[in-house]
Formats: sequence, C-alpha cells, structure tokens
Amino acid sequence: MRHLLPPEIESLWTLFTAPVVWALHFLACYVSTAIFCAKPRLLSNDFFDLRTLIAGITLLSLAMIVVAALLAWRQWGFGTGDPPHDDPTRRDRLLFQGYATLLLSGLSFVAVIFTALPAVFLTECLR
Repeated sequence: MRHLLPPEIESLWTLFTAPVVWALHFLACYVSTAIFCAKPRLLSNDFFDLRTLIAGITLLSLAMIVVAALLAWRQWGFGTGDPPHDDPTRRDRLLFQGYATLLLSGLSFVAVIFTALPAVFLTECLR
C-alpha cells in the first residue's frame, strides 16, 4: 500500500497538530465574529457571510484534523498494537505516540464542532 506522506512526517510534532488546528480555528471564529459584531460594515453587512466564513474555516480545520488522525492511525500500526505501550523500546514509544495523537485528534475534532455550533444557532449579533 502506497502512502501519500512518508513515515518520516510522523514525529513528536504530529502529536500537537490537531490541538493547534483547533486553537487556530477557535481564534479565527471568535475573532472574526468579534470584529463583525463590533464593526459590522468592515467585513460585510450580512450575518450569513460570517456564518459561511465560519463554515469554511470549520470544514478546513476538520479536514486537517482527519489527516492528522490518519497519520496517527498509521503510526499506531492501524490498531494492531493494544495499549498500554509502556515498554522502554522505540517501537512502543512510536505506538504510544500514535495512539495519543489519535485520541487528541478525536478530541480536537469534537472541539472544533462545538466551537462552530454558535454560528449555527445565532442569526445576528447580540448587543
């Protein structure tokens, strides 16, 4: 099976990818909403445009988290190794890192959805 990304990409940095994507998504959503509500004519007049922007940012963030989760799943060995991975070997360290990254990706996926939920329910700026 041929992979799009080489295994060298799987490092300690992949562990932080999904939470960083969630944090950037959080900032983008709430900063753009704060600017829109404080100065409505600066970005657009219509709240639907803001909701569309947040939907686009959310879909992009979710796609990036899914890619991170797929890399983590590959690093974990596609689930072949059962936790705990607590032996002092390189293989167990990589399996643990892949498993932890997969769990963080799932948590970040849910966090991105919850961050975007107010844009679904709100239709105007509350003052």
